Amino acid sequence: MKKLLLTFTAGLLSLLSFAQDIDKIINAAEVERIEKILSADDMQGRKTFTPGIDKAADFIAGEFAKSKLGFFGYANSYFQDITMIKSKPAELSGMLGTDTLSTKNVAANTTAASIDINSLKNYEVKVVHAGDDFNKTVFPLFDLEKNIIVLVDTAHTRRFKSMQRFTGNAKFASAVSQIFILTTNLNPASIQLHIKNQLTEQHLKNVVGMIPGKSKKDEYVVFAGHYDHLGIGKPDAKGDSIYNGANDDAAGTTAVLMLAKYFSEQKNNERTLIFVAFTAEEIGGFGSRYFGKNVNAEKVMAMFNIEMIGTTSKWGTNSAYITGYEKSDMGKILQANLTGSKFHFEPDPYPKQNLFYRSDNATLAELGVPAHTISTSKMEEAPNDEPNYHKQSDEIGTLDMNNMAEIIKAIAISSKTIVSGKDTPTRVAKEN
Repeated sequence: MKKLLLTFTAGLLSLLSFAQDIDKIINAAEVERIEKILSADDMQGRKTFTPGIDKAADFIAGEFAKSKLGFFGYANSYFQDITMIKSKPAELSGMLGTDTLSTKNVAANTTAASIDINSLKNYEVKVVHAGDDFNKTVFPLFDLEKNIIVLVDTAHTRRFKSMQRFTGNAKFASAVSQIFILTTNLNPASIQLHIKNQLTEQHLKNVVGMIPGKSKKDEYVVFAGHYDHLGIGKPDAKGDSIYNGANDDAAGTTAVLMLAKYFSEQKNNERTLIFVAFTAEEIGGFGSRYFGKNVNAEKVMAMFNIEMIGTTSKWGTNSAYITGYEKSDMGKILQANLTGSKFHFEPDPYPKQNLFYRSDNATLAELGVPAHTISTSKMEEAPNDEPNYHKQSDEIGTLDMNNMAEIIKAIAISSKTIVSGKDTPTRVAKEN
């Protein structure tokens, strides 16, 4: 009995010591310090291709350096440079049957310097009819690595104009071209189209650091969040024009920085840990897509994508949800490691929002990685949603620092058997 009591006492003291150690690194004061910097007005809303996002990247790299992280792969800095191409039609003319083509009714998703189409035979032709769901029909087409012509019924004029702006955004260089034409002629007999584009290189960067594993260096665990946001827009009713993005996603980036420091000081990871602040999530997930192309997905055992954890979840404090919970057993592993804790993870309560494929985990998940997003964001209809989402009011004063600290600690604790190599989550079924 005495021996059993001594064992129990030793275990309890160990747990208390662990709690004290983690509290020294992950706490509300440290959350607030990082959040204040990332969501400050002088970051200018961290919009891609602006000085504000470069300033944020420098700060993140500085924090990685303080935590003594190594560089990823063969890099000589924490920056993973990404080259993008922005195209703008300098010339556009042609005919679709008897209809005149111009910049008013043509959108070209391409990085080609010029395009000349004299026949429909070399392109796969797709049609978006008046009754089709525009978003569900059109946006998956952007992921096709093939030349296509998409004929869009004029019933979708308003959404076509919005999509036209999207196709003009910077993108990865590609050999394929996707041509969208707004028309009433959904079965044309002929086409003549000439486009000459003005091409401009633009540059972005992910911020990546790593801690080499001890016995399983070739097995990776990724902790990530995106650091870009929406920048500066029209002033709201209060005269505020800066989209600070304190919750979206300075909160997730804050978690990544604190987890990096925590694991760096623990020095007990058997698997290699990679910490990533992704760029360009808000304009198409280009940062995570680039990272996914430059890491061996078969070596990634798990990915923790952290998105909007600054407010309490629908269950209150000490809780968060995991997107795609049913797609692997990672959620069950995390919850098992929290046994006896006041914190709990839940499956995504908003399946209709398709959140699993709407954040930076999606690229690796499509490659089979158990890559899940951890969030507390309420994605319901008003008044039960996030009132500051994508608004100028997404500022640090709306966040719960204490609860954020508890979420970050829960991620650290729940990941321990994955980090140690004891547990390996099941793979996600690959997309066809």
